[in-house]
Amino acid sequence: MNELYLDNKTLPVVCALDSRIAAEPFFHADRILEYNDLIYVFEGAIYVTEENIDYTVPEGSMLILKHGLRHFGKAEIPKGTRWLFVHFFLEDSHAPDLTDDASEIGGFERLERRVRLPKQLFGLTGSEPERRLSELVAYSGSQRGDKRFRLNLMLAEALSEAALYGRAEPSLADRVASYIQRNIRVPFSAAALEREFFLSYKRLAAVFKAEKGRSMQQYHSELRLSEAAMLLRTTALPIGEIAAEMGISDPLYFSRCFSARFGASPREYRRKMSVSY
Repeated sequence: MNELYLDNKTLPVVCALDSRIAAEPFFHADRILEYNDLIYVFEGAIYVTEENIDYTVPEGSMLILKHGLRHFGKAEIPKGTRWLFVHFFLEDSHAPDLTDDASEIGGFERLERRVRLPKQLFGLTGSEPERRLSELVAYSGSQRGDKRFRLNLMLAEALSEAALYGRAEPSLADRVASYIQRNIRVPFSAAALEREFFLSYKRLAAVFKAEKGRSMQQYHSELRLSEAAMLLRTTALPIGEIAAEMGISDPLYFSRCFSARFGASPREYRRKMSVSY
């Protein structure tokens, strides 16, 4: 199985970590690692396959790749993608999730000894897991003699937050973001959102903007154009057909929106990407 567990008896061990920005489009390396690989994307998207399962890691999401499994890229990671990674060892535990020993905590019948780490999490922008991971990478530049041990402690805290976040009920803004992600290829519809969440569009818009820092329409447009850019880089589909795939019937309108987002027309963008390889 590709699941990982954080045990409360053993700390994870950090072996490498850093933050990166893609200067040029590239494919994720084809490799089998002896350590686990946590990826968090601040901007752009990372595409990686593990054991024949394709993962898209968009802005504000996290993915953990397990040691000993082959992972590689099928689609290009776009230029400008900004992410951090943490390579770490984690002792495999075969202990049961729960134990009946409650002698030290009166009133509780069971103690949790380990927690399953989420394979992937979305909607983490501005969250506690994102903050903890950012602090972890920032602290890696410290000159303290106990830096390595502290990094292990900080990673344990970040992984714990991610595990608890994965268990928590997603916020309304996160549920809206997930709905938008699933429907990026259809036109944005305020009425559809109201039907889905049984709330007024005004209320949904206020909650989403407060938590995500952008409007729902902006978020929908960004995701849709990023998906279109991926299709331009990785397929030979005509531009008009890509626009239609994104739910945009007017190719000229699509071209204007794409140019505003990427600083080049769809045709120019495709040519630049092909020249770089």
